[in-house]
Amino acid sequence: MAAESGVKVPRIKLGSQGLEVSAQGLGCMTMTFAVYGPVKPEPDMIKIIHHAIDSGITFLDTSDIYGPYTNEIFLGKALKDGMREKVELATKFGRRIVDGQRDICGDPAYVRAACEASLKRLDIDCIDLYYQHRTDTRVPIEVTMGEVKKLVEEGKVKYIGLSEASASTIRRAHAVHPVTAVQLEWSLWSRGVEVEIIPTCRELGIGIVAYSPLGRGFFSSGPKLVETFSEGDRRKELPRFQPDNLEHNKSLFERVNDMANRKGCTPSQLALAWVHQGNDVCPIPGTTKLVNLNENIGALFVKLTEEDMAELELIALAVKGNRSTPAMKTWETSDTPPLSTWKATA
Repeated sequence: MAAESGVKVPRIKLGSQGLEVSAQGLGCMTMTFAVYGPVKPEPDMIKIIHHAIDSGITFLDTSDIYGPYTNEIFLGKALKDGMREKVELATKFGRRIVDGQRDICGDPAYVRAACEASLKRLDIDCIDLYYQHRTDTRVPIEVTMGEVKKLVEEGKVKYIGLSEASASTIRRAHAVHPVTAVQLEWSLWSRGVEVEIIPTCRELGIGIVAYSPLGRGFFSSGPKLVETFSEGDRRKELPRFQPDNLEHNKSLFERVNDMANRKGCTPSQLALAWVHQGNDVCPIPGTTKLVNLNENIGALFVKLTEEDMAELELIALAVKGNRSTPAMKTWETSDTPPLSTWKATA
């Protein structure tokens, strides 16, 4: 099912603070960051950005760590000549490289410096949605959020978000300043967030932004995806793509593919349509190919019944392998010290 010609991409209110975005966004990481293979030619990627905007996909996602820095610089170029006014631009702070090693930082001075640097690279005056990319477990979330709140008050940031944050971290952050959106990994085979985090977001009126909604490409290509991995592709490290797990997960993809054939769509559209669960959810699939972008947009027009949803969820229960490696920082390890501890040691 292709994107329907002339049909406008729906828009949603993301969270309860006033941010309006396209019902599907675009993850821009792989356009310049060689995490999933070689970097693509910049002019080709700019064409994809412009095609997305012309098609109604206006919610663009990046981070200072993508590159690092190259993705923000790239988007700054892509959004010249009146394009900036057409989009809702999200970027992130909190992950950095120190002495060649990746580090997570929520210190106020760093937060401010990171924001100033992102504004300069993006060549903009204000960031629409500014996420803490990962939680610094050494710094109380109240301290980090307090600094981002100042950036909002100064007009440098419009809305605040969190990424891979636990339910308790979300509640504590939201008490300092309303959180507009939480970005999390959510797909047919990554559903741990449904237990506590998504209900917390909905209780507090916080929007949900789903990254890797296609299982890091698995629901686009199935197990043959691994045949395309280049030497530096980081998916090679993930448990679900290891040979034994992948062989098991092959049957999962086959069942999704069979259902997609019955529905008259592709397996990726079926998996993406499943993530579109309500007007508070915005998936942000990434791509470096126009054909894939159009296919993703087409998922907005795939209609699923309650029976379809239940069948897909039953299929997905069969997944084998964790979504991340033990070294990866996720919501499961994102709690921070009490604020009283910081006051006592600052």
